[in-house]
Amino acid sequence: MHLEQDQIKTHHSFCRICESLCGLEIQTQNNKVVGIKPNESHVATDGFSCVKGLYQHEMYQSPDRLKYPLKRQEDGSYSRVSWQQAIQEIGDKVKQLHKADGADSIGMYVGTAAGFSVLHPVFAQGFMTGLGSKSMYSSSTQDCSNKFAVSKLIYGFPFTLPFPDLDHVNCLIIVGANPIISKWSFLQVPNPSKKLKNLEKRGGKLYIVDPRKTETARVAGEHLFIRPSTDVFFYLSFLYELIHQNGIDDHFVEDHTSGIEAIRDLVKDWSPEKTAEVTGIRAEDLKKMVSTYIKANGAALYCSTGVNMGGNGSLAYWLQEVINAISGNLDKKGGTLVGKGVMDFIKFGVKNGILMRKDKSRVGGMTSVNDAFPGGLMADEILTPGEGQLKALFVTGGNPLITMPNSGKLKKALQQLELLVTLDIYQNETSSEAHYVLPCTDPLQRPDLPFIFPLMLGLQQKPYMQATKAVVDPVEEQRDESSIYLDLARACGIPIFGSKMAQRFFSGIQSYHTKKNKKTLATLPQEALLNGLLRLTRQSSFKKLQKYKDGVLRKQHNAGSFIPERVMTHDKKVCLAPKELLDQSQKLSKDFEEEIANRHRFKLITKRAVTTHNSWTHNIERMTSKGRATNYAYLHPADMKDLDLKELDLIDIRSETASIRIAVKALNTLMPKTIAVPHGWGHQHAKGLNHANKTSGVNVNILAADGPDHLDKVSGMAHLTGIIVDVESAKGVLKATWSGN
Repeated sequence: MHLEQDQIKTHHSFCRICESLCGLEIQTQNNKVVGIKPNESHVATDGFSCVKGLYQHEMYQSPDRLKYPLKRQEDGSYSRVSWQQAIQEIGDKVKQLHKADGADSIGMYVGTAAGFSVLHPVFAQGFMTGLGSKSMYSSSTQDCSNKFAVSKLIYGFPFTLPFPDLDHVNCLIIVGANPIISKWSFLQVPNPSKKLKNLEKRGGKLYIVDPRKTETARVAGEHLFIRPSTDVFFYLSFLYELIHQNGIDDHFVEDHTSGIEAIRDLVKDWSPEKTAEVTGIRAEDLKKMVSTYIKANGAALYCSTGVNMGGNGSLAYWLQEVINAISGNLDKKGGTLVGKGVMDFIKFGVKNGILMRKDKSRVGGMTSVNDAFPGGLMADEILTPGEGQLKALFVTGGNPLITMPNSGKLKKALQQLELLVTLDIYQNETSSEAHYVLPCTDPLQRPDLPFIFPLMLGLQQKPYMQATKAVVDPVEEQRDESSIYLDLARACGIPIFGSKMAQRFFSGIQSYHTKKNKKTLATLPQEALLNGLLRLTRQSSFKKLQKYKDGVLRKQHNAGSFIPERVMTHDKKVCLAPKELLDQSQKLSKDFEEEIANRHRFKLITKRAVTTHNSWTHNIERMTSKGRATNYAYLHPADMKDLDLKELDLIDIRSETASIRIAVKALNTLMPKTIAVPHGWGHQHAKGLNHANKTSGVNVNILAADGPDHLDKVSGMAHLTGIIVDVESAKGVLKATWSGN
């Protein structure tokens, strides 16, 4: 028996840290992961994985992992409590607030980690639906809600997300994205370097438009510098030039779009010569780029967080989609495609009103996106008295004190809550303010399918399906989130998904599964639930999919499968000129003048490293060793000289909201008057990150402003990159500071 326990077992699974979902071979021994390597035979990821995926078990097996529920005591310390006590006390408090202050006084923030699971976000939403609360907040308003908001307006559904046909595109223009590090976004592309190099090998043209010559730009393509947060003016002049070079597909526009005259009128004064003043892209270079785009048999513009978070992310993404559409490249081989998952989720969503709420926030009157309000409103919603004031908050799979703007203000707001509950694998910065901290399973401890984007929307460069069992069991009292939310619903006296029948059904199968498998903690049969989802969508069973250890290919994407059948606007045409976006575009002339007035000031951007993923990996010693135990500010050498700075000097970076003090390094791949600071740092106050809290990094997001006056009006996005800042030499101890608002 002893020898059998010590035997090393190999499991075939896939990573769930980012959208690449790389196929993995995972070795376990005695319920611990002892090694991870890429799956060389995987049908889609072909033996690729990044360093984060290969060493993720060091994060999950850290001594800091939460194993038991914790309750905050009056002196601020935390003590272990039983699940029964934690669930019951949370339920009692929720009942009290629900009765006294109404359902909307109880909110939820859903973080990125929740999104890379299938059951977690479903049951979290089911809990809030049962409460009858509309107070949902999401991390997407930090990095991508502009795409959802715009897609709803122009295509009729927020999850209609066209992506470049990478295997056939002949001209690809990447704006504000760095897929070599981020592994793409809204598309599963496990080995971006290989794809981009192949594009050039077959004679295609690749442009990278970015304030920094990124890792992607150093691998392939022609790089053009652009002044941070001026992307919307780049798109305006691109569209202007597309029209002037006769790059419009008139038949496509007439048959499948509406609003072209409003677009012509919008861009008539935005010539490349004019926008060059603020973007820094010479008119002749932009004209050449547009000409190449027009002549290519299959072309696409693609953007990501650098554009999304730049203050005009909704307008910029809108103009990009207009360009791809009116040039005839939407739903075209080599252009942009709209995927289809295990079901036609676009039609299903519209028919059933999923993600289609139109209600407004209490503070600021901002429209919900994907049935959630902007995270940048949470502090005000907590601090502003009145009906619907947030009194309780559940934070699930996220860490808003690191990711949200103006976190000094948010921290004060969280401390005012009558109830703060976090569900996570660590006690992070946000959990260190919580009344209750609930320990959850990690990705390797649960069975799963690819998350909603590849599963339901087909956002995969090479469509495939895979199912994974849990490769290790939960330790001590760690529990999966679906089981936790079912128990919370029962304790709060509300039915999960707002259905008494659903509550009885899930409670029944939970009880049966727990007794049958002699579990000490009530647990839902997750594999059975995932199997039910597969069968409802007419797919192979979970058990059968398990036989395909390398995944199984699905039908390839087809150009022409989107228009007009899956366009969900009232007339089945792409709406080029929604009123909301035209109204918002009225601010562009003022924005342009402000850009000119501030063109000699510094602009702040973020920067990522291959060893980090937001704040996730900073508690792994391997990922923060060899000089990586902090973040730095990066400046162009010419700016260093102008400021009389030497390597590792301290500088103060000041925005209108706050200031930080940080050491500086030179980086000659930056555009002058640009300062880059990696985000995700600032763990010094995390009670349960005993490696990360000894690092000296600074949270750059405290420089960003929150509140309705500082958020994108269409999407609720915070302005997190391209912020105007002042930079000067500093003296003193390295520290972070923020204003007292």
